Amino acid sequence: MGVFDIAKKALLAGLGVQDSVRGLVDDLVKKGELSDAEGAKLVRDWMAKAEERAKEIEQKVNERVSKTLGTMNLPTRDDVTRLEKQIQNLAALVKDSSRK
Repeated sequence: MGVFDIAKKALLAGLGVQDSVRGLVDDLVKKGELSDAEGAKLVRDWMAKAEERAKEIEQKVNERVSKTLGTMNLPTRDDVTRLEKQIQNLAALVKDSSRK
């Protein structure tokens, strides 16, 4: 599980807010202020909004991390892979030239 998955779960859990919302909705249903269907829809809607917000935050975090890494001028995974291939090719050339 990645860092972003953990952050997303923590955000969705909302430090207990999710349970609080469900409890509040359950109380409203028990008091007759909401029907079971309305309560279930309210919880679903809230969860959908929370998940949408979590995705927005994840996207912003990803953008910020990418921007920060870009300013640090660090090599990307593709850069490292390309360099590894170049090293392998050079090692093969050295090995071939030492045989001659």
